[in-house]
Amino acid sequence: MLTLYSYPDLFGVADNNPFGLKVFAFMRLCGLAFDHRHVLDTSLAPRGQLPYLVDGDQTIGDSDSIIAHLTRQYDLRIDRALSREDLNLDFMVRRTLDDLYWSMSFSRWRDERFWPSFRDAVLAAHPDVRASDLDAAREYNRLRYHYQGIGRYEPEQIYARGIADLRVVADMLGDTGYVFGRDPATVDAVIYGFIANIYFYQIDTPLKQYVVSRPSLVRHCEAIHQRVGTTASDSPV
Repeated sequence: MLTLYSYPDLFGVADNNPFGLKVFAFMRLCGLAFDHRHVLDTSLAPRGQLPYLVDGDQTIGDSDSIIAHLTRQYDLRIDRALSREDLNLDFMVRRTLDDLYWSMSFSRWRDERFWPSFRDAVLAAHPDVRASDLDAAREYNRLRYHYQGIGRYEPEQIYARGIADLRVVADMLGDTGYVFGRDPATVDAVIYGFIANIYFYQIDTPLKQYVVSRPSLVRHCEAIHQRVGTTASDSPV
């Protein structure tokens, strides 16, 4: 049995981290049976990062590496019809969303306007999580933002950068279907991992305000959410 280890669920999505959620959505779209275990401890994870996948005697870290492993190992056909140009677009969307991650994360862990609501939501949803654990994670993230660089900007500048990423994705999606047609591809799971963690986020950050203002993002997020559900055992749509 495949086992996916990722952060806990929150706000009605299967993982409150976009990288774990994109893997969850990918596996659900591909119809793979797997056990989904929510953890906070990263000591057993490759490079000390979540998500990671255990497949027999193999442990694979990094969300894109997990998707590549599953595609190869199980001969998944989700992207089989895509052209080289399509795959190049997939790659560029992933990198754009990697950039969006920093604005998303900042809104939760660092912005004093939203941090208390995020902390309280996690504690209410997961009684086994201690406030001291979140405080330690907050300090860890503060240092990450500083060394990555985004933590040296003002919040308005940080959100402007994230909104620019969202605008590109929203313009690309259009009004109907998925990125490459009537059926979802890997890139749709990737987009969902990020947008769902903004759209279903019950705190009115500037990023959420922008997502709600773009019907293409809302439509796409709700369509994938209906397909993948909130647990690995949900009946497929």
